[in-house]
Amino acid sequence: MFYDEHNPPHFHAEFQGKTSVFDFQGNVLKGSLGSKTAVKLVREWIDLHTNELLADWELARSSKEMMPIEPLN
Repeated sequence: MFYDEHNPPHFHAEFQGKTSVFDFQGNVLKGSLGSKTAVKLVREWIDLHTNELLADWELARSSKEMMPIEPLN
């Protein structure tokens, strides 16, 4: 996420040099990670951290510091 983001709420993910933009429901809005497994793992992470993503989105939109979100282990 970046501080000057636009709606709809989303974040950018990168895997092996490829990037995608995901909404908070796990839909790919733009790009490709080039790996079905990577997309599956991103979607699993979203399911675990949806509330944190929404909170960070609001912080970013208010130009406030976002909170770190744990990676998928």
